[in-house]
Amino acid sequence: MTHLQELADEKLVQLYRSGNNEAFDVLLSRYKDRLYSYILCAVHNPDVADDLFQETFVRAIMTIRQGRYREDGKFYAWLTRISHNLIVDQFRAENNMNCITPQEGDVDIFNQQRFATDSVESGIVTRQISSDVRRLVRNLPQTQREVVLMRFYQGLSFKEISQRTGVGINTALGRMHYALQNMRRMAKEHQVQLTL
Repeated sequence: MTHLQELADEKLVQLYRSGNNEAFDVLLSRYKDRLYSYILCAVHNPDVADDLFQETFVRAIMTIRQGRYREDGKFYAWLTRISHNLIVDQFRAENNMNCITPQEGDVDIFNQQRFATDSVESGIVTRQISSDVRRLVRNLPQTQREVVLMRFYQGLSFKEISQRTGVGINTALGRMHYALQNMRRMAKEHQVQLTL
């Protein structure tokens, strides 16, 4: 791996795309501290920063594996752009949790998302989707199922998953990526609707 550390980012991306996972480990170690600091500075919350950091690398892995990464010699700038978009999405989601007023200047304390009630129909659909998702998860290979359960049902970070499973963060991220791909494929094959 020491010879990999001497390579340029673009060469490491090419190696990773062709199946060399150690090349991505080098990229991760090269930029993880700088990128995490950038995200933390924007969100001021270590838990949110951890999630956004991990999601940035999940998206980077997916884009590279799908052959959609454009090599322009600015890998870190590309990572920063991904994380910036995720930060903006995070702020939008937080703002949607605030009070929604019908007209500017009017204050309606009951017009808040936390007071909204679901209809009976949406409750039934939500339970059906949850049941379908659990069935899809049960059909995943053991290593992928394990990561999905730890991430979505136990709320563990990829760092914690890595520690518990004894694999690198990159491997845990890759397993999650393949698990989601497999679940989408199975849902499509069996015509399972996973949205309301």
